[in-house]
Amino acid sequence: MRPIYLDNNATTRADPAVVAEMLPYFSEQFGNASSAHAFGSEVAGAVRQARRHLQALLGASFDHEIVFTSGGTEADNTAILSALDNPDGRDEIVTTAVEHPAILALTEHLAASRGVRTHLIGVDSRGRLDMESYSRALGPRTAIVSVMWANNETGTLFPVRQLAEMAHGAGALFHSDAVQAVGKIPLDLKTTEIDMLSLSGHKLHGPKGIGALYLRKGTPFNPLVRGGPQERRRRGGTENVPAIVGLGKAAELAAARIDEEQIRIRALRDRLERGILQIGHCFALGDTEYRLPNTCNIAFEHLEGEAILHHLNRAGIAASLGSACASGSMEPSHVLRAMDVPPAALRGAIRFSLSRETGIDDVVTVLNVLPEIIARLRASSPSWQARAPVAAIPSRSTELTL
Repeated sequence: MRPIYLDNNATTRADPAVVAEMLPYFSEQFGNASSAHAFGSEVAGAVRQARRHLQALLGASFDHEIVFTSGGTEADNTAILSALDNPDGRDEIVTTAVEHPAILALTEHLAASRGVRTHLIGVDSRGRLDMESYSRALGPRTAIVSVMWANNETGTLFPVRQLAEMAHGAGALFHSDAVQAVGKIPLDLKTTEIDMLSLSGHKLHGPKGIGALYLRKGTPFNPLVRGGPQERRRRGGTENVPAIVGLGKAAELAAARIDEEQIRIRALRDRLERGILQIGHCFALGDTEYRLPNTCNIAFEHLEGEAILHHLNRAGIAASLGSACASGSMEPSHVLRAMDVPPAALRGAIRFSLSRETGIDDVVTVLNVLPEIIARLRASSPSWQARAPVAAIPSRSTELTL
């Protein structure tokens, strides 16, 4: 059976057109983009073109609002640390309890090392932000708000446009980790008040090791990586030209296909989800009305997700427990714990994330294979044999403070 890859929120396959675009910049066009001679100027033109492609995908007003980084994590760290380096005495962060570790690990470090106070806004049982707690957390000491555009585990979309307006009302900067959203849903940043936004190339069929920080013109900024004059002195170091060119091509391809592809992928996702739910004693996690078109996360009651993944892998099907960054951890997902997923289903959640390379045959194969896997695991599971009905997920939200 042909392998089936449904873990695209972890990473995507680089599009062959992206790879082809990159190859000359490893050999024939090898110049340093900052050099004044012909070798450099030709390469510098390719970097400018990549920047324009990314500008178009994001709906940014200017190409110079794009700062290339090594990936989403660097862009996230740069945004937070830059905002804290301000002359106004603002020293608090507002973010959510379901952010990516690139945000949460940094805020924990800042709390321990610098005493920076972080407000972690809770979510309800569908992963939706507690807006009242968010409003209360904003204040005269808020330096930056950082809220992801889309959750990497459930696909739940956050109202970042409204959140940015509220942050500005409190005099704070607003950043969004949009690593999962860019290339999957249309964005138009010039119609928002978002100050900074992070993205990563390998989530949209581009190469790994390259990303970008959108920095709205006029936003106060302090570089994380200092050195030469690259990126208008906003990120020192010789440009990773092959990867930048690859990201630019990936952005160009995504922009050309995004409208039709999100419709097609959503239809495939919905068919997959409906079929899985027919197995019974499982339920979809997250906000199933407002979420990414490619993502579904299904919690199987009284089963271990790792066992399900193991059998799927043996059948040639790749899926995920959730965030790839939490792989190997024995602790349940922090996202699902924040959503108060019942204990009987907390460890049985499987994320299926599709891409433009996913076809109907992939979905049909999963729906043919998965019911037998679940039946076999249930037959050998003491927890399943002794099961009690799973209570409805409570609708509760909290704000925590570090």
